[in-house]
Amino acid sequence: MIEQGEVNKSIENGIGTIEFFHPKSNSLPSVMLKEIAASIKEFGNDKNVKVIVIKSKGEKAFCAGAFFDELIDIADLESGKEFFMGFARIINEMRKAPQFIITRIQGKTVGGGVGIAAASDYAIALKSASIKLSELALGIGPFVVGPAVERKIGKGPFTALSTDYEWRTAAWAERYGLFTELHDNINELDNSVNQLAVKLSKLSFEAMEKLKRVHWEGTEDWDNLLEKRAEISGELVLSDYTKKYLKEFLNSRKD
Repeated sequence: MIEQGEVNKSIENGIGTIEFFHPKSNSLPSVMLKEIAASIKEFGNDKNVKVIVIKSKGEKAFCAGAFFDELIDIADLESGKEFFMGFARIINEMRKAPQFIITRIQGKTVGGGVGIAAASDYAIALKSASIKLSELALGIGPFVVGPAVERKIGKGPFTALSTDYEWRTAAWAERYGLFTELHDNINELDNSVNQLAVKLSKLSFEAMEKLKRVHWEGTEDWDNLLEKRAEISGELVLSDYTKKYLKEFLNSRKD
């Protein structure tokens, strides 16, 4: 159902595209997290797919992160951990997929969306696509996406980004390596994504697979690491602080 969002996938000329949409700023409820992870895994096992593109619908937010309407209803540790495992599975499937993954980022990116950008092999964005790790404000912290973000931008920038939870510009994200390219408008963005995807789809799959393994060396323990991080977030989302924050945020959105 469109109210719950949707995830669509397609394959054309060796390019596997995953496109997600949610009416609330492309936020991600658990059902969509599962579908995105499953789609990446499916493409990863498909020898007809030479490169993967991840994108979201619309010309506003790329991804608002976790779906707050679902977060506020989490009532026990098991459910909390399972929700955050949705982001862990996406990052790990992106990491383990043999194909290079290009992410198209057309707008603001928050929390888990920053994690998706960081776990991609090549992120192409608009110059207006600012980023934010807002988890600490919620009383949670970016525990699950943290390893991917820190790997991409370094400990210093990650520490700043996760501590003050302020917006950073796309230029900042490019400076520290989260975004690889910046473009002025949607047409330029789409042309760049398409041109790179087509170029990669014609290269040696074996060579790209081996190069990706080199790029991701040192992350072999992430299945266990991200599960532990999901448990931390699953525990913190039950706190009175977080429940109060979520309630006030959702109430303010109704005003």
